[in-house]
Amino acid sequence: MTGMTGVERIVKALRLEEPDRIPFIEPPNATIREQLLPNASVYDTIEHFDLDGTDLDDRGYPGYLTEKVDANHFRNQWGTVVRTIAGTLPHPVEPAIKSEKDLETWSLPDPDDPARYNRIREMVRRYKGQRAIIASFADPFNVANEIRGATNHYMDFVRNPDLVDRLADLIKDYYMKYMRNCIEVGVDAIWVKGDYATTKWPMLSREHFVRHVIPVLKDLVDEAKSLGVFVMKHTDGNIYPILDLIVDTGIHGLHPIDPNAGMDLGDVKEKYGHRICLMGNVDCAYVLTWGTVEEVREDVRRCIRQAAKGGGYICMSSNSIHPAVKPENYAEMVRAVHELGQYPISI
Repeated sequence: MTGMTGVERIVKALRLEEPDRIPFIEPPNATIREQLLPNASVYDTIEHFDLDGTDLDDRGYPGYLTEKVDANHFRNQWGTVVRTIAGTLPHPVEPAIKSEKDLETWSLPDPDDPARYNRIREMVRRYKGQRAIIASFADPFNVANEIRGATNHYMDFVRNPDLVDRLADLIKDYYMKYMRNCIEVGVDAIWVKGDYATTKWPMLSREHFVRHVIPVLKDLVDEAKSLGVFVMKHTDGNIYPILDLIVDTGIHGLHPIDPNAGMDLGDVKEKYGHRICLMGNVDCAYVLTWGTVEEVREDVRRCIRQAAKGGGYICMSSNSIHPAVKPENYAEMVRAVHELGQYPISI
């Protein structure tokens, strides 16, 4: 690598400063990787595309799926039965806590299990000081949604708010310990993932977010920041009605500013670009999936034009590099970010 290191670029962006070029950290999924780089390892891919960081989601570590139920179903570390589909995260199909009394016999996974940190240790060994090491996990709100079952969990906010808080606090306590361990191993940033909204509106009322959800996120953010690392938050959907609440937690970065939910990257940059780094917005629903390489390049150009001025922007997709993304479009997105994202921005 020439110029700044990847971790320096990420740090500059999260500090709302201009690096030498816009950072890019999004790897292809295994399906796309095999088509672009047959037989390549994860490490080969990081280096080939010169990714500025690596994101290690705890849902992908060996042991997250604890018990095989049948060919396509597993029980995960929370006790939830999930269905596995190649190229995507496991999808919950049976909750672990079907009634409040189940909480009395339910047990948390062990955050001190050394096996949880093997992948992070290896990334730290290979890339510490060169590329940002990012530990990610699901937001406690979303974990609770899976553990309790979505319908029951949403009803609990009205019928049994104490259960909502009890479950959230247990999950939060687990992730407090998990974060501390990740930071001790050597990660540079924490990424809390999980959606708060649909394409139309938030999943809960603003009052419920204020009372039950935002304080949990803020506790995680405060803890990570007190230990000297950066914190990002992912949520798809139309988050305009609660965007101020999310920003007020003190996060450093927000992903993905979902264009398919009416989120306007330029508008969010104008309103909050002085407080948070914006991440994402390259359309993965149509452009990366169905568009031409020319359309991909133009969408990257649009994002840079709207969000890169003054720094505080990490170019990424509007959700993820899912299996339907065209391999050539992923490669063009990386190329376009590297070529068009040189500071000072001339677009």
